[in-house]
Order: sequence, then structure tokens, then C-alpha cells
Amino acid sequence: MMIDVEIKITDNEFLRQFESVINEELVIVEYSQQERKVFLTKLKMPEVLKEAGYLEPFLEALLSYIQEGTHKVVPTNPEIAKYMRKNRRKYKDLLPVGMNI
Repeated sequence: MMIDVEIKITDNEFLRQFESVINEELVIVEYSQQERKVFLTKLKMPEVLKEAGYLEPFLEALLSYIQEGTHKVVPTNPEIAKYMRKNRRKYKDLLPVGMNI
């Protein structure tokens, strides 16, 4: 099931998290930065949104947002790593040199 909704990502640098509001629910990905890498450490998405199929569109929007910058992505969160692995070709340039997921 593909969900066609525009997902806006904001970077809350103070709390070190990417945020989005979907159907009035807050979705958060906590991160840490080191050199030119963004470590995506924790994903908080209400179960109701996951069940409705918003996880993949959210992750796609998030990774597109990060791709616009100059950072590489280190997905330490299992769900994010799984999504990147599933879409390996699309996101291989986002990974640091020598890193496989």
C-alpha cells in the first residue's frame, strides 16, 4: 500500500532530532553527528502510523532531506537500517565509504 502524502522533515538541532508531524502525530528520529556523519539512533513513530503504512514514506522523506546536505548516514536504528538495506541502490551514496548494511 503506497501512501501519497507530502512529509515535511524539520531538523530540531537543539534536541538533535529530525521531526515530522503526520496525521497530527509527532514522528521523531534522534541523531548524533560526528565529523561529516549523521548517526540515526532512535526512531519514534506511533504504532497507528506504522500500521497505516507511513514508515517507508517517512524514511524516504528523511533520507531525501539528509541527501540534500553533505553528511553521510550511519543507520544504527534497526528499522532504518532495514529500510536502507531494502533500497540499497537508492541510498548507497549516503553511506560512509567502506560501510555496508
